Amino acid sequence: MSLLNQLNPVQRDAAAVIQGPVMIVAGAGSGKTRVLTYRVAHLLESGIPPYEILALTFTNKAAKEMKERIERLIGHHAHQVWAGTFHSIFARILRQECEPLGFTRSFTIYDTDDSLGVIKNIMNGMNISQQQFNPRAVMSRISGAKNQMVTPKEYAEFAKEFFETKVAEIFPEYVQKLHKNNAMDFDDLLLKPIELFTKHERVLEKYQYRFKYLLVDEYQDTNRAQYTLINQIAQRFKNICVVGDDAQSIYAFRGADIKNILDFERDYPDAKVFRLEQNYRSTKTILAAADSVIKNNRNQIQKTLWTDNPNGEKITVTEADDDKAEGLQIAHRIQEHITKEKLDLKHFAVLYRTNAQSRSIEDAMRRSGIPYVIIGGVAFYQRKEIKDVLAYLRLIVNPKDEESLMRVINFPARGIGDTTVEKLLEHSVQTNAAMFDVVKDPRSITSLADRAKNSVMAFGSLITKYIELKSQMSASEIARGVVDELGILRLYKDEQTPESLGRWENVQELLSAISEFVDLNKEKATLENFLEEVALVSAVDSMVDEKNAVTLMTLHAAKGLEFPVVFIAGMEEGLFPLYQVTPDPSELEEERRLCYVGITRAMKKLYITYARIRYRFGDVTYPVVSRFVSEIGDSLLEKETTRRPAYTANVVSSLQNSRDRYLNSIHQKKNKKQDAFTPDDEVDYDKESQDEIRLKVGVYVEHEVFGRGKVTNLSGRGDSAKAIVHFQSVGPKNLMVKFARLRVLGA
Repeated sequence: MSLLNQLNPVQRDAAAVIQGPVMIVAGAGSGKTRVLTYRVAHLLESGIPPYEILALTFTNKAAKEMKERIERLIGHHAHQVWAGTFHSIFARILRQECEPLGFTRSFTIYDTDDSLGVIKNIMNGMNISQQQFNPRAVMSRISGAKNQMVTPKEYAEFAKEFFETKVAEIFPEYVQKLHKNNAMDFDDLLLKPIELFTKHERVLEKYQYRFKYLLVDEYQDTNRAQYTLINQIAQRFKNICVVGDDAQSIYAFRGADIKNILDFERDYPDAKVFRLEQNYRSTKTILAAADSVIKNNRNQIQKTLWTDNPNGEKITVTEADDDKAEGLQIAHRIQEHITKEKLDLKHFAVLYRTNAQSRSIEDAMRRSGIPYVIIGGVAFYQRKEIKDVLAYLRLIVNPKDEESLMRVINFPARGIGDTTVEKLLEHSVQTNAAMFDVVKDPRSITSLADRAKNSVMAFGSLITKYIELKSQMSASEIARGVVDELGILRLYKDEQTPESLGRWENVQELLSAISEFVDLNKEKATLENFLEEVALVSAVDSMVDEKNAVTLMTLHAAKGLEFPVVFIAGMEEGLFPLYQVTPDPSELEEERRLCYVGITRAMKKLYITYARIRYRFGDVTYPVVSRFVSEIGDSLLEKETTRRPAYTANVVSSLQNSRDRYLNSIHQKKNKKQDAFTPDDEVDYDKESQDEIRLKVGVYVEHEVFGRGKVTNLSGRGDSAKAIVHFQSVGPKNLMVKFARLRVLGA
């Protein structure tokens, strides 16, 4: 028990229980990871073999952090504990056990782009219009059904709407295609183990005895498939410990079911329940604000968070003119803090409800010279040049992977056009042969010209060569060999464009990553293991803690993180909470939980911002402040109204008069019950009144991307009108006035 004496009384009690079901309700900032770590360390100290412990997390980063902490507490054998994400752990099990399901151990894991490609090909083959039926929407419906463990047959039985009936036609074809390609998507990494355990009881027993002690982090985020897997493994010994916070259940759109944590005591009537209510992260003011908001939800496990931390500053609520002014105000505040308190940039986070909001904030950061990093943008492994190289490596590991084959069969260009590919596919279907087998020897396809046959065979020979070399060379040697032989680096370097040079650097970085993987993992550093790790990486896992930059991310991406200073932008009805017309009660409760998560990311200072005018979907809107602000209560808030901090000291007095006339013209239009301004209305707003300053040479304008600039030349009329604008950030740009969305600032 000496190890557990480092915990507070409730944490210690929760970590000390070894046998039987346990639920730890861990409020925000209450030391959840600490309790999990010490609980595993206590199990090991009590004589439990490390290989009998399974810890399931939602990010690789969380699993790695847990293992490192355990190792610091009790030594190196902590690495024998199985700790990882649901997808990585069960992918590992499937690598060993998938053959009874008709897959080989070298199966490919498809990401969302791969799955989307399969769906598009199926739709083309079935003559289903992609304009009428969005392939991404089809993929989303299929994924949702799989998360709820609904089979294609069951989906078809309940399909009523026309769109659903089309999805029901595509669904079984998609499942069959993945099986043919020896591939699984992310949903399959959960569904296939369930199928395996259900159909093969001996396999289930093997893992029930293997993992006698089960720990589940973020239990409130589990979906039906995860819930089923957990209970399949735990049902024999019932030594299950779940940790979570119902107030932070924010992933219903991914299939997470809050009932899993709310009903845990029903599932395990003899469960011991512990509530971690002491917060170590935030000030009393921030904690009180979060508590005031979340108490408006009906469905929740009762708990009262408290802290010994200081009261701290009140929460600053800022009303800005518009979204651009909002971004500039956030940048201005960051600069103030850095100057006065000597904080690092990595101590700041700007959170928003939708990714689209980042644009105006990014503009403000660039204009203010503040380095920033976006979490959830285009991830490194999703970039085209990276996916191209990975497709070659995946094809070498799994020649049945038709998606990877189709991606690179003519990259770099080798004279294999669309017509040739169609004939290869047609022959594959007619002969019921795998596509790669056709590629290796296309000589029997009489409709193919000899030149095309030679190009196809050369491609097949290249892949075959590296398949044979795979067992003789390391993963990094294979990757470098493929890249060198294809001439990819030379291809990008010869282009000599900023984009191509960036791609050259990215491919070099990929090769470095594979070399690093080999160095760190030694005998386990197979190409298969590297590709699996890449497929399962998440946006949060790829965060670089050492980078000194302001973090921009959605509220969903922020869960589990903390920052000394946090900004929550766009606190407006319809945006946050996000809804179209009238919010559904259950959806509103989830939005409120998301607000709770956002507030509790802040350690010392919280800012809330909203705009009086915001562009959404190309139109001007006039939002009202979010209901969540009033739920916090005035006693915890300090409110301010600001103007654009970057302009007020520099522009002439006519600017404000011009803006006021512009706003009046908008309100007049609104009062006449006309539609909101379109982007063209905004470009030409000067023509709303003869008194407006017209777009002419010498006036200052603002562009939503390039920022502030001066008009140096005008030409053409009407739709053909062009303007040359010299921007402070990027220099001269030649713009079509109709589409440039320029805002006149003044002379």
